[in-house]
Amino acid sequence: MSTTQGPLTRPALDVPRDRTAGPRGAAKPVRKRRPTSQQLAAWAFLAPVALYLVLFYAYPLYRNIDLSLRHYTVRSFVQGDAPFTGLANYRTVFEDPAFAPALLHTILFTTVCLVFQYVMGLALAVFFHRNFRLSATLRALFLVPWLLPLIVSASTWSWMLNSDSGIVNAALHAIGIDPVNWLTSPTWSLTAVILANIWIGVPFNLVVLYSGLQNIPAGLYEAAALDGAGPWRRFWSITFPLLRPVSAITLLLGLVYTLKVFDIIWIMTKGGPAESSTTFATWSYQLGFGNLVPAFGPGAAVGNLLVIAALVFGLIYVRVQRKQAES
Repeated sequence: MSTTQGPLTRPALDVPRDRTAGPRGAAKPVRKRRPTSQQLAAWAFLAPVALYLVLFYAYPLYRNIDLSLRHYTVRSFVQGDAPFTGLANYRTVFEDPAFAPALLHTILFTTVCLVFQYVMGLALAVFFHRNFRLSATLRALFLVPWLLPLIVSASTWSWMLNSDSGIVNAALHAIGIDPVNWLTSPTWSLTAVILANIWIGVPFNLVVLYSGLQNIPAGLYEAAALDGAGPWRRFWSITFPLLRPVSAITLLLGLVYTLKVFDIIWIMTKGGPAESSTTFATWSYQLGFGNLVPAFGPGAAVGNLLVIAALVFGLIYVRVQRKQAES
């Protein structure tokens, strides 16, 4: 006898229902997690740094940009009702006859200082990398120019390069060379401030590059020496390639510092004579504060050009470092 059965049905599972849930189809409310004590501590340590960056970097930069986009006078600078002029101040700067000489002087000053500071700093770092007596003492003495206040260094160089009583001209006279008007001649004024800035910047390159040399394994030099490599070969095949990351950050920091050098030039030559040593840094100050009728807008525009230049080179550095890390 055959019997027919209906379709089998699976019994429904008894799933416990969340009593806190709303009606079917309604989204369950998401509870916000309270920050942990570690997160609160992290924010507490980060807050002073963020406040410092906002007050002393972000806000001054914003004010400088605002100055360059408005027509500020002494009255409007105090009352804050300067009219918006857009890029008119930048156009004024580009059309100024002093723009081209200031740009050329800025490029020469920055390039020559960077090259000599790096080459001399690298040579001294390699020299002091050898362990010999009085190495630490001499290395500490080389840091003196870097530790001195800039006003002291610039005043010292002004005295040394004085046309009448300077020690440099006295030394030149002793060997039969005519005195040079270092600070009062349009031919030599830029050279004078370059010499002073090189002397101040070499210790920084020495310290950073010397620390980079300390991280190169000594075994590489020993292996190269066993293979018959001489000192120059070891330098170009081991030292210089392995110092590239340190060299890159050294040159970048030196570039940013050199672009904004003002104290040395202003104390020694004030950008003269006949604007022969005027750079963007001194020109910006002259426009904003060096005249009876200050031009705040154009002065701020020149300062922003320096910021843009430093930012461009910083972005180039970041991109190069990223490519090297990927390769």
